[in-house]
Amino acid sequence: MQVFEYPPKSEWASLLQRPENDLSNLFETVGKILDDIKSNGDSAVKAYSKNFDGYASDAFMVSKAETDEACLQVSSKLKEAIYTAKLNIEAFHTAQISPEVVVETMPGVVCRQKSVAIEKVGLYVPGGTAPLFSTVLMLAVPALIAGCKEIVLCTPPNKEGKINPVILYAASLVGVKKVFKVGGVQAIGAMAYGTQSVPKVHKIFGPGNSYVMAAKQLVSLKEVAIDMPAGPSEIEVLADESANPAFIAADLLSQAEHGVDSQVILVTNSPQLIPLVQEELSKQLAVLSRKEIAQKALENSRIILLKTNEEMIELTNAYAPEHLIIAMRDHEEVANSIINAGSVFLGNYTPESAGDYASGTNHTLPTHGYARAYSGVNMDSYMKKITFQKISAEGLKAIGPIIEEMAAAELLEAHKNAVTIRLQSLK
Repeated sequence: MQVFEYPPKSEWASLLQRPENDLSNLFETVGKILDDIKSNGDSAVKAYSKNFDGYASDAFMVSKAETDEACLQVSSKLKEAIYTAKLNIEAFHTAQISPEVVVETMPGVVCRQKSVAIEKVGLYVPGGTAPLFSTVLMLAVPALIAGCKEIVLCTPPNKEGKINPVILYAASLVGVKKVFKVGGVQAIGAMAYGTQSVPKVHKIFGPGNSYVMAAKQLVSLKEVAIDMPAGPSEIEVLADESANPAFIAADLLSQAEHGVDSQVILVTNSPQLIPLVQEELSKQLAVLSRKEIAQKALENSRIILLKTNEEMIELTNAYAPEHLIIAMRDHEEVANSIINAGSVFLGNYTPESAGDYASGTNHTLPTHGYARAYSGVNMDSYMKKITFQKISAEGLKAIGPIIEEMAAAELLEAHKNAVTIRLQSLK
């Protein structure tokens, strides 16, 4: 990791740049694939699955027999861990359900707002170098709590047409019944447009590589909603002299191992901490099974030394990290000043991986600075807010002249008349 000591604010923007991939032809390539799937349905999905995943079959949907076989391959210990995580995720997300709002804004004028589940949702679960069965829990549990009527899950198979058994177990545990062996751009296209086999959905959720993200953004222009724009994983650690260097290194590496384009940043006001963290990084990196990936990611990563807590907070809000760990003596106070972050982890004993798996918060989070404007996946992500209003005759007498005055000022005569005709009927 590169070290930058007391950089002036004029250099912060360049220091906080995310890794840039050459995406010049990305949207054009993805667009052509999506157009083919929209026109040709299953046959196009099959062709791209063979090309990209090395597997092609006319049967995209996972059978009950396949799910039953997969569940038998998962150890009891892992099943118990997944079940506990499911309970925690359910508890946290159930608590987010907002009650119906009813307000009488003035006598005889009653306004209501209620939450209604999105009817059909599509969940994308990556299955490449790291089969993210935890993403099944993070996306499916709130969808089921919300009451989404149709849940479609797509995940890529291996060349033998098999899906990671733990992904199928997690889907079975939470009650997802429609699982398809389709990955990548073809999965996003299939869920966005619908094919002979894969149902069309109204909103698509889930992480993925740059092609999947480009596909989600393109289909969101016309066909479906998406959870958020996103990119490679990232983490920032805010640390002072009270932090544990070994813990910091472990947290940085936990994100670095996601992919070569991941980014990790340590921001500290303790010069003494930096060499200790660097030593731990070298030690822990050496024994990782994904050390080549993590090592490459560290090349895009930085250690930034600043003077004050205030500077550290300001830089953090400018970066807007996906994950933020605050390993500082006054972490609660610092956290109160954080306004741009996907998910925040407080104190020395709260690793980012807790949120990835089992604490209860959702791990589907905005990256690439989108935390300035986007939230991570939550119960509202699966709901629509519908408003209602009811005005009595007496209420219309009170509010009608106000509406007439405003409509006339906007030169919208029909709007005014819709009120006037009713008021005249009440005379």
